[in-house]
Amino acid sequence: MTKKTKEKTDQKQESLSLFSLFDYEGEVICGVDEAGRGPLAGPVTAAAVILDPARPIAGLRDSKKLSEAQRDALAIEIKEKALAWAIAECSEQEIDSLNILQATMLAMRRAVEALNVTPTLALIDGNRCPVMAVRSEAIVKGDDKVPAISAASILAKTARDHLLAQLHLQYPEYALDQHKGYPTALHLERLKQYGVSPIHRKSYAPVKALLKDL
Repeated sequence: MTKKTKEKTDQKQESLSLFSLFDYEGEVICGVDEAGRGPLAGPVTAAAVILDPARPIAGLRDSKKLSEAQRDALAIEIKEKALAWAIAECSEQEIDSLNILQATMLAMRRAVEALNVTPTLALIDGNRCPVMAVRSEAIVKGDDKVPAISAASILAKTARDHLLAQLHLQYPEYALDQHKGYPTALHLERLKQYGVSPIHRKSYAPVKALLKDL
């Protein structure tokens, strides 16, 4: 690492600390994030995490910027060290009924409401907040700015990946273990070959198109 790169890294870490410690001093903050808005199959998951300032966790960042091994290791540490954490989901049927945005908001609300410690403020990744009793604030790209949101991002992603691995055992023909339900070329090929399963989101265009052809 060059001196210039190290300085940028140090500045970034400092900005995260300042963001979390000084902007919201006195608040009991839970970070909230989701995983699985884009896939054609499986539920959308959300997580809420209240970190313990006395037990810091190194390496927290947007789950998409971590390897699978890093996410899995951090998920274990988050569950061990956090003051509180919860994971919730909305099913494929709820996504089709509500639309993906509203289903995502509902999954987030469920995660916050499932915490065994009541936060005073929920910081939500993105530009929208779910309607809930807890005061909330949206943070654009919060999963790479706020450690609690990063932790929620990691728990939501690992929980959904684990669930898709289980669904792969039920529906091996779709190769869910490889694409996690996202609309890859392989998934679209298998979808055309084997048709629509009960875990596919029927309101999503590629799935809807196949159903129209039946």
